[in-house]
Amino acid sequence: MSKAQISKARELTIGNKVISDDSDCYIIAEIGHNHQGELEKARRLFEAAKMADVDAVKLQKRDNRGLYTKAGFNKPYDNENSFGATYGEHREFLEFGESEYKELQKQAAALGMDFFATPFDRPSADFLAALNPPAYKIASGDLKNIPHIKHVAGFGKPVIVSLGGGLIDDARRVYDEIMPINPQLCFLHCTATYPTRAEDMNLRVIATLRDEFPDLVIGLSDHYNGIAMAVAAYVLGARVIEKHFTLDHTMKGTDHALSLESIGMHKMVRDLRRTRVALGDGQKRVLDAEAPAIKKMAKGIYAKSDLPAGHVLSEADLAFKSPAEGLPPSEMDKLIGLKLNKAVVEDEPLTMAHVS
Repeated sequence: MSKAQISKARELTIGNKVISDDSDCYIIAEIGHNHQGELEKARRLFEAAKMADVDAVKLQKRDNRGLYTKAGFNKPYDNENSFGATYGEHREFLEFGESEYKELQKQAAALGMDFFATPFDRPSADFLAALNPPAYKIASGDLKNIPHIKHVAGFGKPVIVSLGGGLIDDARRVYDEIMPINPQLCFLHCTATYPTRAEDMNLRVIATLRDEFPDLVIGLSDHYNGIAMAVAAYVLGARVIEKHFTLDHTMKGTDHALSLESIGMHKMVRDLRRTRVALGDGQKRVLDAEAPAIKKMAKGIYAKSDLPAGHVLSEADLAFKSPAEGLPPSEMDKLIGLKLNKAVVEDEPLTMAHVS
């Protein structure tokens, strides 16, 4: 099966937001571990995300001792971004538990935002399921981890899957395995580089995915260091945008440099909301709002000089001037060869009422 077999509306509901081709973009502020293991800092990030008017805030959840090999967990991790002597200690320092998640869940609800997370393993997925989030995110690294994705899909909530580092065949495999279990599936085009260069964005993949999976909402996990690509992605059909979010680019941690600060996120959200309205319906029409400018700038047909009644009009008698009064120049041929039924003066706008 390479394409959706059942024709239906391209629609996904997360919380109380219905996402479709006609909707605003659903915007996820990916906080990840930019809270640096501090609950208060996470609270501040949630508040800043709300001020930026995003739809959702997202964290990452790992069962570190089960996720990494012993060698990987115990590997020395001595660098400017480290929060521990080993990689395992570093990851454990950043990890939130049940109390922090419940507190942040309450805060997100009070702020009117959706709150969910990316589980990187089965224990983390089960941990999140106990909190009953409105959706789950699957990271690019788990694109080929079908058992994990099927386990998460079994919870019956929307599943958003990033496709970084994968091929269209990988997306088809996920589609074929997950749709019979849970049709609430969303694919995010993604380039798994941090940050991503403009020449590596390959945004036309969004259109490819929309064509290949006509029943799925398609989005973008955006690692570009700026806000321009999100708007381009929306125009191409992306209706979910995930963007890393921080309080300060200079904070300790690898993700802060590619994350948007509050003002950047606010501008991106603003531009995405405006883009939906600006796209319109594709029908070319004259707007009432255009009338004053067009009348001022466009031209009408005027008498080039004083002309007597009975004069037979020729092109030499006509001038095209602003403002746009009388007939438009496009209708000049209607006047040529006809007699004036009354005298006209120079700069008098001409209409069919002047001729017989």
